[in-house]
Amino acid sequence: MSATAYSRIESMGVCLPTGVQTTPQLAATIRGNGGVDIEKITGIAERRVYNPEPAAGEDSFGLALSAARDALYSSRHTAADLDIVISASITRFKDGGRLTFEPSFAVMLARELGARSAVHFDVSNACAGMMTGVYLLDRMIRAGAVRRGMVVSGEQATRVAQTAAREIADSYDPQFASLSVGDSAAAVVLDASTDAADRIHYIELMTCSEYSHLCIGMPSDCTPGIALYTDNRSMHKPDRLRLWPRYHADFLAKIGRTFADEKFDYVIQHQVGTRFIDHANQMAEAEFGAPMPTSLAVVERYGNTATTSHFLTLCEHLRRGSARRGSRFLLVPAASGVVTGALSVTLTNVGV
Repeated sequence: MSATAYSRIESMGVCLPTGVQTTPQLAATIRGNGGVDIEKITGIAERRVYNPEPAAGEDSFGLALSAARDALYSSRHTAADLDIVISASITRFKDGGRLTFEPSFAVMLARELGARSAVHFDVSNACAGMMTGVYLLDRMIRAGAVRRGMVVSGEQATRVAQTAAREIADSYDPQFASLSVGDSAAAVVLDASTDAADRIHYIELMTCSEYSHLCIGMPSDCTPGIALYTDNRSMHKPDRLRLWPRYHADFLAKIGRTFADEKFDYVIQHQVGTRFIDHANQMAEAEFGAPMPTSLAVVERYGNTATTSHFLTLCEHLRRGSARRGSRFLLVPAASGVVTGALSVTLTNVGV
């Protein structure tokens, strides 16, 4: 391929557990809630929650496998056509609740799908995991190393909410952010672009490792289970929120463009909560000196679904018809690390 080759998002798929938990239902399980209105703080009315029965197939692996099959159902390619499978799950539960690191999720997914000749590997980059996988696959397609591939992730994230419900003391507790999570899976198939109407124009990522201590997933300090400890106040300070627009503006300046020149139709922020999304867009508008495009979200219904949040949001709005085909989308990661950046993509003939 030439140096001007591009990739595109050829198809997308998602999987959501059948169980629904409302925020009042979650709040009722929290010993140290103290009457805090979680829904008012987060803007999240409900989230999907996995079925713990192994037969339900709603662990991290099972959800990822279903999302991958959904993406292939809408794709022009078969599993056997895939040159590479990249798995990006943070949570790595299989067979109901067994934490699994080896063999890799990617190799097991490739085998189950029938992509037996595909290269396979896992990536881990907090909530920017799927974005990182797309970044890598985009570069591999541009370089001519592969023709097409899949990035997939399944998240059984509400386990940290269960831990938080047992242990949380008040709304300032470092596990409070765990109450915003939901379970889901998403998958995307990428191949080469021959038309600017279906193209990833650019994807750029930046990690600011000095902030890595602000959000850490680890075994609980108090009870059996996994926990997520987040310094919300520090994570959402103005200088953190300015990281993306300043990085994006610098990137655009290097190619002789401005944010207004991009003419984005929609922006999808990481689905942390409605307040975060609003603040991030307001901060960006001030930094760019240009109006923000229409903001798409599903956080009210699904919560923060970790690595899958951008692609779940994108797929849902395309399926509903609340996002127009032929539009240019901006996806903005916001992951602990801190990871930020920008994915610019036009979608017209994408299979959903």
